[in-house]
Amino acid sequence: MAWLTEFFLTFFATIRDVLPIAAILFGLHYFVIRRPIPNLRRVLIGFIYVIIGLTLFLIGLEQALFPLGELMAKQLTAIDFLAPDMDSNTTLSWTDYYWVYLFAIAIGFSTTIAEPSLMAVAIKASEVSGGGINAWSLRIAVAIGVALGIGLGTYRIVTGLPIHYFIIAGYIIVIIQTYFAPKLIIPLAYDSGGVTTSTVTVPLVTALGLGLAETVPGRSPLMDGFGLIAFASLFPMMTVMAYAQLVDYWIKRKSEKTE
Repeated sequence: MAWLTEFFLTFFATIRDVLPIAAILFGLHYFVIRRPIPNLRRVLIGFIYVIIGLTLFLIGLEQALFPLGELMAKQLTAIDFLAPDMDSNTTLSWTDYYWVYLFAIAIGFSTTIAEPSLMAVAIKASEVSGGGINAWSLRIAVAIGVALGIGLGTYRIVTGLPIHYFIIAGYIIVIIQTYFAPKLIIPLAYDSGGVTTSTVTVPLVTALGLGLAETVPGRSPLMDGFGLIAFASLFPMMTVMAYAQLVDYWIKRKSEKTE
């Protein structure tokens, strides 16, 4: 019965969170636009699906994704895994955590490829551009950016370096790229950084960061465990603009050869 109690508690909490959105949408239609909502029955059924889906998703986070991310971080940072020939009093170097970096890169790439919001943005970008922007290539570019960002973020947690150094340097690069990148890709590149912080990526990445900060000696979960999402939002901007710059360069070079 414990799981049933947890389900209903989460269900009613989700209703409370969704009600303001519903109030704004329905209020806008009835009091501002002053038109009835078309297909009202389908809209209400859709809201019910949303509430049930969010409820199950939140329970899944607590029961599976968060514990899994923390467990993987603890196992990967255990001294008997990183340095089985050393005793427990040995101080590890940042180079000993290479499995952590590889795991973070793999998690960043795979979760981004599976991100529903990125799929939606990529499909719409392809439709609006008339096929000029390949949806799959855009997803790959964003996934590479998230993978690099999460890998660098875990390095920051292991070393304990201040996060603002990385963020400031990253945005300087983004500003420089914005000046040189094709103008049509810049808004999409900026949006690509936002769509990565969604339902699939955030839970696993947050759990990984917290688990890593709890197990690396001298790190604080509060001070060092958070911040990976900032890297996941920043680096896709770089990789999408870099991808557009490479494609633009390749097209210009191909046209020069044909002339």
